[in-house]
Amino acid sequence: MSLDYIISISKPMLEGAQATILLFLVAIIASIPLGFVVTLAVRSSIKPVAWLAHTYIYVMRGTPLLLQLLFICFGLPMIPVIGEYMVLDRFAAASLGFILNYTAYFAEIFRGGLLAIDKGQYEASQVLGLNKWQTTTRVILPQMFRIALPAVANESVTLVKDTALLYAVAVPEILHFAQTAVNRDFTIVPFFVAGIIYLIMTLILTLLFKWMERKFKFE
Repeated sequence: MSLDYIISISKPMLEGAQATILLFLVAIIASIPLGFVVTLAVRSSIKPVAWLAHTYIYVMRGTPLLLQLLFICFGLPMIPVIGEYMVLDRFAAASLGFILNYTAYFAEIFRGGLLAIDKGQYEASQVLGLNKWQTTTRVILPQMFRIALPAVANESVTLVKDTALLYAVAVPEILHFAQTAVNRDFTIVPFFVAGIIYLIMTLILTLLFKWMERKFKFE
């Protein structure tokens, strides 16, 4: 297969990669802080709040992301009475689905990070005269983030790969253009090119998180 052909099919796939990258950024920027909020809700002393948070995590982690995307894109508009007001742009609907799903996963990661912190850290903070806010922001959160970082990195790489599910809700992205080229040209080369694009993106993300792990380990 000629280099010119590979370049010609790469151009639309790189355009599709813009949707992939945008979805990744939207999902990661929104779901990480929301995940921490859900973690706090799970640990809340208010039982209904904790119960709702646990239920949310169970539902989001216990059902396929694809099913959630299909429900938001095609199921919500079918709800009687209010369905007509819940019609969303496909990309916006997909972004909402990814945010809701990954919020649950990050919430569990952060909960594990908090559980890994020795209770003596809280006691030491009290001895030093730190109030609850100072203990949380200066002692607990930095340690939680350091502990949770490898899991966050792994989940972020998974998020990049999961963006291929945009194909199922008719949002043009890398896989969409690869499949179009395969059907048109009767060759599997576009799939290999798409795979290389995904590998490059995950490599960049992996290197970024490795750098962050080294930075937080030694500082």
